[in-house]
Amino acid sequence: MKRYTTQGNMQVDNALLSLINDEILPSTKITKEDFWEGFGNIIHDLSPINKKLLEIRDEIQEKINTWHTNNKYDASNLDEYKSFLKEIGYLIEEKEDFQITTENVDEEIAVQAGPQLVVPVKNARFALNAANARWGSLYDALYGTDVISKEGELAPTKEYNEKRGAKVVEFAKKHLDTVAPLENGSHLEVSAYTIKNNTLQITLTNGKITTLQEPEKYVGFRGDAMSPSAILLKNNNLHVEIQIDSNHFIGKLDSAFVKDVIVEAAVTTIMDCEDSVAAVDASDKVEVYRNWFGLMKGNLQESFSKGSQIIKRELNTDRVYKTLYDEEFILHGRSLLFIRNVGHLMTNPAILDKDGVEIPEGIMDAMITVLAAIPDIEKSNKKSNSRTKSVYIVKPKMHGPDEVAFAVELFSRVEKVLNLPENTIKIGIMDEERRTTVNLKECIRAAKQRVVFINTGFLDRTGDEIHTSMVAGAFVPKSQMKKQAWISAYEDWNVDIGLECGLQGKAQIGKGMWAMPDEMAKMLKEKINHPKAGANTAWVPSPTGAVLHSMHYHQVNVKEIQEKLKLRKKASLDDLLTIPLLKEDEVLSEEQISFELDNNAQSLLGYVVRWIDAGIGCSKVPDIQNVGLMEDRATLRISSQHLCNWLEHKICTKEQIMESLQKMAVVVDEQNKADESYINMAPSFDGIAFQAACDLIFEGKTQASGYTEPLLHAYRRKFKSLV
Repeated sequence: MKRYTTQGNMQVDNALLSLINDEILPSTKITKEDFWEGFGNIIHDLSPINKKLLEIRDEIQEKINTWHTNNKYDASNLDEYKSFLKEIGYLIEEKEDFQITTENVDEEIAVQAGPQLVVPVKNARFALNAANARWGSLYDALYGTDVISKEGELAPTKEYNEKRGAKVVEFAKKHLDTVAPLENGSHLEVSAYTIKNNTLQITLTNGKITTLQEPEKYVGFRGDAMSPSAILLKNNNLHVEIQIDSNHFIGKLDSAFVKDVIVEAAVTTIMDCEDSVAAVDASDKVEVYRNWFGLMKGNLQESFSKGSQIIKRELNTDRVYKTLYDEEFILHGRSLLFIRNVGHLMTNPAILDKDGVEIPEGIMDAMITVLAAIPDIEKSNKKSNSRTKSVYIVKPKMHGPDEVAFAVELFSRVEKVLNLPENTIKIGIMDEERRTTVNLKECIRAAKQRVVFINTGFLDRTGDEIHTSMVAGAFVPKSQMKKQAWISAYEDWNVDIGLECGLQGKAQIGKGMWAMPDEMAKMLKEKINHPKAGANTAWVPSPTGAVLHSMHYHQVNVKEIQEKLKLRKKASLDDLLTIPLLKEDEVLSEEQISFELDNNAQSLLGYVVRWIDAGIGCSKVPDIQNVGLMEDRATLRISSQHLCNWLEHKICTKEQIMESLQKMAVVVDEQNKADESYINMAPSFDGIAFQAACDLIFEGKTQASGYTEPLLHAYRRKFKSLV
């Protein structure tokens, strides 16, 4: 059966062609002829530029390797090193100050500080759960996690544990005291919330009447004014809804009949086509694009079995409230969605050019994901995403301002083909490559009319840190990396540059993922440091995590923090360029080396085996201590590059790494024994997944920027061809 059909100067896989021609294009005013002709022209014009940018990456890396081979890196005197980086175009002089001019930005990005989810759009159920995580139950999040102790009489039970529930209610109402404190007393002491004379009247259990310290924090209600079913509060631009029901099994136990506290949680979500997705061919990309199209049309649905029940997921509707004066108003019911396209590196066999060569996947993503968003732009989607008619694309793994400028040119070309106004497509810049970090101001300048997001990412950024300076020397153990000078400078630099370039009030300055979805008490204690650092969004691993992290944005006014941070001294470029190498006189013990090898090997194998054998791009993977971590492809980059670096500088041998891989394969097999479809790696150690893990390490030095995608895609395709 013929696999491809010619469209203009391209050959398109029939599965993808059917999706575009039969499903997506009919929902737009774009003709097939105009779409494919315009798409073909973009491929013809921009593919050579894409290729040249990748060649420049390789040329720069080769020059850096040669310099480190011929010169001794001196962290105490970086002048020579910086001069070299400027000479080869790696480090660019900053130009005059400027402010971004991005327009038509939805308020979730521009003014609301809050949690952000990242979810593989290839999984419809996950995508719907994330989109609906704009609002979540604080009671459920507290009851089901370790935020409330699970010991003794507070332990969760099969039936509702009233003692545990009482602790949940106490915790939630203390949070209400932070959100909207009363003039007198506490929300713990309330016996009734009522609306009288167009004001919120609160009766305490002692019979006294009070109201809020700041009456403006009350913004609406549901139901009858004298006996409302919900009270809506607003603090730091985030909403909290107190739900009231005297007949509910929880509400009837409460002095004010409060049955739940619903919080505005995942204000924004990144629907991911990249690191959390295993998409290696046309059939995979069709799943990705179809789900995104369903979200943009508002009709994506997914059904699944839970016990004896069939559960159906679909997008939530908007939320309707009444003002003080009994006028209706609506709040958005869903998270505002970004779509993360792939970077500039990869190609995909879903479409071939006129010569039969795979086209750049990043160009394909831009063209098709924006096409799929037209129903939302044109407001034919009743469950709309953007109210400003914008499409938000997160662009990862760009190296420096020229690559950002290329993405901007790509977006401009896509807009012209699809008859969209200029700057409809907004860009989120992932600050996860070293050359982007040190040139961040110029990267933002290249996208100053489109930028709506900059974000840091420890795993990918560290992977690039290692690969860039692979030849410089042996890096410190991975377990010590977060204590190094460069990482704190990197996090501060991202905020400093973002504020300097005017992102406040127009764009997000983000922080990375909390990777431990089962460690919510620890997250609640530690992740408040992200808003305190000036970030108006940060990544969380689940809707529950978003609910709990939302509490931090009530405790911290990010705008006020950012105003203070504008006055501090800018983070140090020298710290950013301080390579985290082992000191010359530092000798690691056999135990330290063994632990690092095992830790990296287990991390690699635990993720690779799911990626290759099951096509799972993101999942909760047990670490070496059996702590579940939300892992994606960035995990492999840091682990494989670290092992490659230690092998390069003879901290360990290939034999030691192989011994560790085989030992950890047994551990990973045991961790996955409950999965009936799992294919053991031990004792043969000759499976496709195990070989992929080995190649990621032993070929790590020659992989473009240390990326794992080329090897993963090749081995996943090999696996798929055999089943």
